[in-house]
Amino acid sequence: LISPARRRAVIDHVRQTLHVSERRACAALGQHRSTQRKTPKGRDDEAALTADIVALARQYGRYGYRKIAELLRTWAGWVVNDKRVERIWRQEGLKVPAKQPKRGRLWLADGSCVRLRAERRDHVWSYDFVEDRTHDGRKYRMLNIVDEFTHECLAIRVARRLRSIDVIDVLSDLFILRGVPAHIRSDNGPEFVAKAVQAWIGAVGSSTAYIAPGSPWENGYIESFNARLRDELLDGEIFYSLKEARIVIETWRRHYNAVRPHASLGYRAPAPEVHVPALAAWPPALATAAPAATLPLAQSPAAN
Repeated sequence: LISPARRRAVIDHVRQTLHVSERRACAALGQHRSTQRKTPKGRDDEAALTADIVALARQYGRYGYRKIAELLRTWAGWVVNDKRVERIWRQEGLKVPAKQPKRGRLWLADGSCVRLRAERRDHVWSYDFVEDRTHDGRKYRMLNIVDEFTHECLAIRVARRLRSIDVIDVLSDLFILRGVPAHIRSDNGPEFVAKAVQAWIGAVGSSTAYIAPGSPWENGYIESFNARLRDELLDGEIFYSLKEARIVIETWRRHYNAVRPHASLGYRAPAPEVHVPALAAWPPALATAAPAATLPLAQSPAAN
């Protein structure tokens, strides 16, 4: 579709080239004469809204316009629809995160997220490991645990080495805080299929649900979380020590649960808080503040 401004420019060019009247040029191109003469004016709040959108795009570089629109409505008090945000988004040349290609699925194992679907809070948990490196090249591992029904990240344990005893340690703390889930889904990694882990999980009243070997798509919830963790945090951060990694990753986890809009939840956070502490703001501060922005999230938590 050609925008009205582009149509006006085309009609002016036709009039100058063919030396015809405005009435004839508008009739030939299907443009109403009133739109040809009247220049549209933007809204009074267009500049402020644009500044807030740019500030959020800088702060959350991997969010699309739909998540940005939800943050504007929830945290900045804007009454704006997704179409207007999308128009400004494209007008400013902001980047929309690329979607992953769709794959064909083979749901065969009883432990897959289709055969065993979460029906309530703390019904099915899933966990998995993610690896990364600090600035000195040394590896560290993260044990991620997610509630599949609420999509809440329950814990991220960061250490140089994580074994089966560490899995039991993290789960025991969560069982005390939230209770024992009915099922715990995982792949067939040695830390999860260890006899000590299976015996301990069975002793506390839960059951393990293992996916088919070599089928990570059957554990889709935790795999999706791992992708968001790497895309929104790990690929954009350099950690110089393990302690720094633990603090920043825990900050991101709290933001993920309390602030980040989730498309699968109707662009709501999994565990929103009435008062979001400074530690839940991610990232902690903008490198450069957007001019004329009125969004509270663009400020540094240290200033609160």
